[in-house]
Amino acid sequence: MLQSLAVIGIAAAVAYVFIPHDESDAPPLKPVDYKVELSTVRRAAPYPVAAPVGLPDQEKWRATSVSYDGAKNNAWHLGFLDPQNQYVAVEQSTAPFEKYVAEVSKKATRTEKSQKIGGATWTFWDGPKYDALVRQDQGSTTVVTGTAPYEQLVTMAGSLESKKEPKTATG
Repeated sequence: MLQSLAVIGIAAAVAYVFIPHDESDAPPLKPVDYKVELSTVRRAAPYPVAAPVGLPDQEKWRATSVSYDGAKNNAWHLGFLDPQNQYVAVEQSTAPFEKYVAEVSKKATRTEKSQKIGGATWTFWDGPKYDALVRQDQGSTTVVTGTAPYEQLVTMAGSLESKKEPKTATG
């Protein structure tokens, strides 16, 4: 019986390796509406929360993920697919700078290059998986990172608007 199982396992492995897999059949990512979460986080976070406003070809940028974790250094995440289906994320946190940037950029390292984008100075980071643009603010770090080329990261960084909304009284 064990020999039969071994033969079947080998046949299954060979079939898996040699039969082509069409990944285009994978279901497309569904866009998410992040407006409610953004409004809530802008009241809860201890820093002005960044989100894009007026991206060029706005309808071609699709938000795919959104989250906020107040218990994990007030971590804000907003993920997008750009018009070429490359990943771009806006990450913010009060976590220690170097460790946080390395984590969200998948181990990118700081370069000597910086650029003024949208009135703020951003530092370029190069990584094996993601590249990133990083801005240190008072009390928080903002990272625009992903698989998209730097031009798209710059486009996202330039569209960011940081706001803090007042907390409302609850009854």
